Amino acid sequence: MKNIFFAFIALAITSCSTKEYSFFGEQIEDQVTHTYASVYESAQNGAVENVVLEGEITQTCAKKGCWMDVKMAEGDTMMVRFKDYGFFVPKEGAEGLRTVMRGKAKMDTISVDLLRHYAEDAGKSEAEVMAITEARFVLEFIADGVLIEQ
Repeated sequence: MKNIFFAFIALAITSCSTKEYSFFGEQIEDQVTHTYASVYESAQNGAVENVVLEGEITQTCAKKGCWMDVKMAEGDTMMVRFKDYGFFVPKEGAEGLRTVMRGKAKMDTISVDLLRHYAEDAGKSEAEVMAITEARFVLEFIADGVLIEQ
């Protein structure tokens, strides 16, 4: 009887939320713990674990949903990939939606080959892909869980 009561209470609490999400990867809460600026600054000294950030999805991988670009509140756009290639987000229809993601952030260099691969996945033209000639040093975010607001 106690289990039924607690299940009812848990259902009542979660159903009171005004936000609905689709979950991808590990189930996470929508409690943001960091700002992009603070993570960027901290990552200059090494990896930052258990980061929870939010932003607006601007693009997802059109081939598999294996990455997404997220516009952060500070105006920068950050590429988010998924831990161990273990889950994917929708290939289309997520643009403009709020996302919350938890994971690990670190500074990393993305090679020309990988940047070209991402451009191909995004549906860029051959000319746009071949125009990529320099590696980029960026804040890399590997998410273990993602929420996308519906």
